[in-house]
Amino acid sequence: MAPKIKDVAKQAGVSVTTVSRVLNGERYVKDDLKIRVQRAIDELGYSPSHIARSLVRRKTNLIGVIVPDVTSSFYSTILSTIEKTASLNDYNLLVCNIIEDTDKELKYLQVFQQMRVDGIIIMHEKLNEEIRELINKFSIPIIFSSVKPADQKFMSVIIDDYAAAYDATRHLIELGHTRIGFIGGDMRDITSGQNRYAGYIRALEDSGIEVPESYIRFGDYKTQSGYELMKEMLASEPYPTAVFAVSDDMAVGAMNCIHDHGLKVPEDLSVIGFDGSQLTEQVRPRLTSMQQPILEMGKVTVDMLLRLIADSKNSPAEDVILQHKLVVRDSCNDLKSSEEA
Repeated sequence: MAPKIKDVAKQAGVSVTTVSRVLNGERYVKDDLKIRVQRAIDELGYSPSHIARSLVRRKTNLIGVIVPDVTSSFYSTILSTIEKTASLNDYNLLVCNIIEDTDKELKYLQVFQQMRVDGIIIMHEKLNEEIRELINKFSIPIIFSSVKPADQKFMSVIIDDYAAAYDATRHLIELGHTRIGFIGGDMRDITSGQNRYAGYIRALEDSGIEVPESYIRFGDYKTQSGYELMKEMLASEPYPTAVFAVSDDMAVGAMNCIHDHGLKVPEDLSVIGFDGSQLTEQVRPRLTSMQQPILEMGKVTVDMLLRLIADSKNSPAEDVILQHKLVVRDSCNDLKSSEEA
């Protein structure tokens, strides 16, 4: 049988309480006792139970993470930063990929509760009433990352998606484009759906540009969605000279579709994405994108959650709004320069 803590205490000639204090790193234990306990642990091959220690300390050093789709270039990147930051702070992650399944999310949240995680990170905002009711009852600190659900008391780490979409569209306008298509996200999403669409529309209105409905499509943020929606847009005559897609994945799908139709980016059609994921440098031409500070967002999310875990009563409740940035690469054509030439 595996040795128990009482076996370590007997071998070291100390009390179980002393062994427990050594295991928990408490300072008020004499050095000679620490040495005896550690020697007994090594001789017996004792391994303390994580669950048992968690119950004593009332802390599991576990963070539950709800991710809508780990295959997304955005979510995979931010998740890697969350994991790195958590690990540096001696925390482990329980990552749950719900793939837009609210029943699965409800089950995972209940698992988080049973596992006594110290905090929860949620990276989507389509919350049904059952989920809203559940998380509002939790005493576990919760933070939303990259999204801001409606009517929620929880802190979010986000960018100003409305302003970012406005700036992305404005960039195309400043390059001389007036036929600007839009490949949007799920309009049930306030942050990446409604806010980015509203920013696009406002930029056009401010410049007096009207866009036909055939230039506006809504998808699911994935590459194949961008491909199919771009295909529909190319059926319009005349087709747009530029397209703004609200995720880099959909932008890459649109670029693939343009290529398959015998057209070139940016000579025939300019494309701008959103997120600033690793994809932007991997495709050709390299993709101009409205960059979210993904790495910073992941780090800040964990840092703020740890503050909530340490002291939820005195931690700030305000959202953290990070700065977006347009990164210009090779996928957008300057029509004004072409006309001057």
